[in-house]
Amino acid sequence: MSRKIVVLAGDGVGPEVSAQAVRVLETVSDKANLDLEFEPALLGGAAIDAVGSPLPDETLAACRAASAVFLGAVGGPKWDTVPVEIRPEVGLLGLRKELGLFANLRPVKTIPSLVEASPLKNERLAGVDIVVVRELTGGIYFGKRSRSADEAFDTCEYTVGEIERVCRAAAVLARGRRGRITSIDKFNVLDTSRLWRETASRVFRAEFPDLEVEHLLVDAAAMHLLSRPADFDVMVTENMFGDILTDEASMLAGSMGLLPSASLGDGGPGLYEPIHGSAPDIAGRNAANPCGAILSAALLLRHSCGADDAASAVEAAVDAVLADGIRTRDIAAPGQTAVGTAEFGQAVVERLAL
Repeated sequence: MSRKIVVLAGDGVGPEVSAQAVRVLETVSDKANLDLEFEPALLGGAAIDAVGSPLPDETLAACRAASAVFLGAVGGPKWDTVPVEIRPEVGLLGLRKELGLFANLRPVKTIPSLVEASPLKNERLAGVDIVVVRELTGGIYFGKRSRSADEAFDTCEYTVGEIERVCRAAAVLARGRRGRITSIDKFNVLDTSRLWRETASRVFRAEFPDLEVEHLLVDAAAMHLLSRPADFDVMVTENMFGDILTDEASMLAGSMGLLPSASLGDGGPGLYEPIHGSAPDIAGRNAANPCGAILSAALLLRHSCGADDAASAVEAAVDAVLADGIRTRDIAAPGQTAVGTAEFGQAVVERLAL
């Protein structure tokens, strides 16, 4: 039976990195007989330009009917002046909400051949292998908000049920890894964080007593993520904290262009995207790093297709390309010749062993 993958290329460098991810998925599909089919659809600024909405009804219907959704990137200064209710990012937030994608998995793993690309000292990077689980449909991004000429507010709201389900998802993941979980909040200041810590503690104690549990305030977590990154296994936190911390964690790997993500719910299609933005300054120049997009394709194979071997083959191919010294400009050493987005994708395809 064929699996339909909806491809939301989006804005900026989104179409360029998505093209390389799809190229890899098509190769894997042929070699592993996965029978993947790809359907393009509009999201974000591209959708605003075409039909006046960042999340057209046709796109949402296609995504709901798909086996998985792949996204490039959305947004850019071109749409800075559109009304806030139809900004490109609203389309992405709405898609996550409509698909019930509450758990965003962001793996962060140092690559031996790229330790020099990180601003951290080499000894700090040894053994770093983290998955950040970010709650995706609650918090300040979805709370009540208002703005006037003189004031504005954004409300952070969480329910017990929202916290329970993302903590369970993170705990199940930790059980399959090294058995350690760190829950991150701002317990000393925020009521939402006090609810978060109380709920997380209860879930871990009652349902996952085998796990080693740590609770950290978000400001301390930001510091420890750089001072002792190898100590972390699975980190779980609320929406905005997770957004910020994973951008910080990208420096452990060396570039935001390297990191993938998977957004999952209770059944239904998952959404897969690199964590970087649309990078309009380099759009159309064949200069973007497609690693994050290609590794997101590997997560798609693992979580939405049950194709673990194929996912591992994609990850191994990316590692092989990097080990061979092939670099896009964001991770190239001074004086090193960088390859383009398409050339990097071709190198990954050539090293796929299935």
